[in-house]
Amino acid sequence: MRSMKKHHFDRDYVRSSFFGVEDSLVSTTGLIAGVAVGTQDAKFVILAGLVGVAVEAVSMAAGEFLSEETTHDLDKRDKANPITGGLIMFVSYFAAGLIPLLPIMLLPKSYSLYVSVFAALVGLFILGLIKGKVTGKNPLRSGIEVLIVGGVAAAIGIAVGVVLKI
Repeated sequence: MRSMKKHHFDRDYVRSSFFGVEDSLVSTTGLIAGVAVGTQDAKFVILAGLVGVAVEAVSMAAGEFLSEETTHDLDKRDKANPITGGLIMFVSYFAAGLIPLLPIMLLPKSYSLYVSVFAALVGLFILGLIKGKVTGKNPLRSGIEVLIVGGVAAAIGIAVGVVLKI
């Protein structure tokens, strides 16, 4: 596989998009799966997922904007636009949050959670492959790394739902 490293990417924007997608896949999947195994109310799972994605997308975008603005204020040579960084974070987080949420919303309850978790894990692996190509690292190794790190983090949400089942 050819490396994409020779192409110019603004590293702040790449970081924002990667962080938004990875964080959303992990936290949305952990939230949805944890709530789904902790309650039998499908409407509650969907509501929790939608609220979680919306609040976190805005929160992450605001945090990205403020941190980039602070960095820019400290180093005027920083070319990253804080508004662009915040928008990239919002879109990345929101779009990635739909990956585990849509199966819960559209598929029968009997198997929607399995499809949701599987879709998120596939998303994490693909994100890792892209990370490997962009950074010039081995894409397969990078894919496996992101899959394992993100998968373990999402599994914690599932474990909490099992332990605190209502």
